[in-house]
Amino acid sequence: LSRWSSMAAAEATPVVPDEAAPAPAKRRTLNINVGIMGHVDSGKTSLARALSTTISTAALDKNPQSQERGITLDLGFSSFIVPMPEHMKDAPYDDLQFTLVDCPGHASLIRTIIGGAQIIDMMMLVIDVQKGVQTQTAECLVIGEILMDSMLVVLNKVDLLPEGQREEKVSKMQKGLTKVFAGTKFKAPAMIPTSAASGDISELISKLISMASVPKRTPDGKFFFAVDHCFPIKGQGTVLTGTVLNGSVRVNDQVELPDLKLQKKVKSMQMFKKPVQVATQGDRVGVLVTQLDAKLVERGILCAPGSMPSFSGVIVAVERVRFYKAACPSKRKYHITIGHSTVLATAHFFRPANPASSKPVEEGKIREFDFGQEYLSAEELVMPTAELPVGMQWALLLLDKPIIAPADSLLIGSVLDTDINANSCRLVFFGHISALVNPDDKDSLAKLRIYKPKQKVGSIKRVVDEDSVIGKDLFKKETDISMFINLNVTLDDKIPGYIEGSFGSSGQYKVRFKEPHGLPISKKGRGKGKKDDEDDGDDVGQAAGGNKIILSFKKYMFEPTGGKKSRVQQ
Repeated sequence: LSRWSSMAAAEATPVVPDEAAPAPAKRRTLNINVGIMGHVDSGKTSLARALSTTISTAALDKNPQSQERGITLDLGFSSFIVPMPEHMKDAPYDDLQFTLVDCPGHASLIRTIIGGAQIIDMMMLVIDVQKGVQTQTAECLVIGEILMDSMLVVLNKVDLLPEGQREEKVSKMQKGLTKVFAGTKFKAPAMIPTSAASGDISELISKLISMASVPKRTPDGKFFFAVDHCFPIKGQGTVLTGTVLNGSVRVNDQVELPDLKLQKKVKSMQMFKKPVQVATQGDRVGVLVTQLDAKLVERGILCAPGSMPSFSGVIVAVERVRFYKAACPSKRKYHITIGHSTVLATAHFFRPANPASSKPVEEGKIREFDFGQEYLSAEELVMPTAELPVGMQWALLLLDKPIIAPADSLLIGSVLDTDINANSCRLVFFGHISALVNPDDKDSLAKLRIYKPKQKVGSIKRVVDEDSVIGKDLFKKETDISMFINLNVTLDDKIPGYIEGSFGSSGQYKVRFKEPHGLPISKKGRGKGKKDDEDDGDDVGQAAGGNKIILSFKKYMFEPTGGKKSRVQQ
């Protein structure tokens, strides 16, 4: 905090430049965000403490509740800087900064873990060498598979192993983990045994440096900043700390807090206690603004004014998490996490009616949703198959509350209301948003040509003549049969015909066939009190499993406002 105060004092005091003494060239620093993830009590925070040379205002369990409970409850941020390594000398930077994102490990804090993971470039998976893979270790591994391409495994607490057996036990653990990781996208990640408590981390630092590469980043695009902490500075204003996820921001820029519908001017910025004039994609900074109540902001978004949409319905090309073992049905609610926001949403899964017509997607590109295609409603989300490869399953997610986020955000669906003590994965599916929809606009939803194939089976009430019959049992008395007029039917899946119209008011209907049906013509009769168009003659029914009137059609999920419900056939 004193650093912010000294900056303010310096800004208030005019400085006359010494023309004879040229200002030293400003060192250029490349920032890489490294997530420290793993099961609770695996030593993640101790590792961050051992590695870090600069501590932020939110690091190393400074939260009083964290100190009281003895576990990490929130994201912590710290850093260390090294000279640019030889294999990165061609990059236009002088120093390499590792920003360490210390994620909680407790099962109840999975929302925070997912939010933290979406701002990091590479991952350190910390494993207690005495315990191996635990429940949250596995969930963190799943998150890593979804979000990252690079992972380093840290076998922590080797100092607690008997010295004479240490090498043998570490080797045994490494062999077991090799089998675990072989089935993941990381295949054979580097595994470094270490002891954060004893400070023996030189090999770990060397490995981190050797694995570092220049991330794909650009200052172009709309500014988007994920806020993870907020605090006031007396006499100065309010500091919003977070990570620049897109674009760039400069001192004196106008920025927006879309959740609060407020715009503010950037007064100053710091990157780990060093003042900066500009921050670009990937940078971890604190942004100082004025006249903002810090109590109104816990997590959220800072962005270019008017650049961030609010939405309550999305279409996503989804992939199921293979470690989730339960069924994943449509029409149930899932927890949807986008950045630091988690809301409930009802999911409707569907797939292309003709998968062969779907265009392949380039690697790294988001699949575009084609509103011109027809889609088949699915009872559940399934694992990819040869007939249904990755990218061919979609979800319509109707959110209980609107979310403000980029329109191409990555999201993760989970079931966080299950028992946190159960030894099972709670992460269900993931994917990038392809399109936004408004659930309250029926005309907009009607553009989604998602249908269910339906089949109704009726029977013959009376044979009128050689090519027409009166049918029953297809419809209820209150059904609007006009929706089905001219739809094709078959007699026992053999003789084609169509519904000519309703017959009476009791759900009966007239079918005309396109060729003689060969059935004996019924005697015409009319019971007491029956009208001319209500038949009470012979009831042919379904004789020996035959005489079935079969109607197959498509029932669309959404119809336009005021539009007549339709039933469609090929």
